[in-house]
Amino acid sequence: MDKPRAVAIAASPVMANVTCEGTPVYIQSVDEDNDTARIFALDQPDQEQVVALSSLVEH
Repeated sequence: MDKPRAVAIAASPVMANVTCEGTPVYIQSVDEDNDTARIFALDQPDQEQVVALSSLVEH
């Protein structure tokens, strides 16, 4: 996923259909300096992780 789109999704109040390695995720924030995002799986909101923007796919 490109950086501007990830930032837009993170800022939007509308839920976007995004996956990371096939798992539906929510993007909490984007670190634009490191090209990473803080995410969590929709079914595991207590397990946050930081991933590369390149691992995120919008459907």
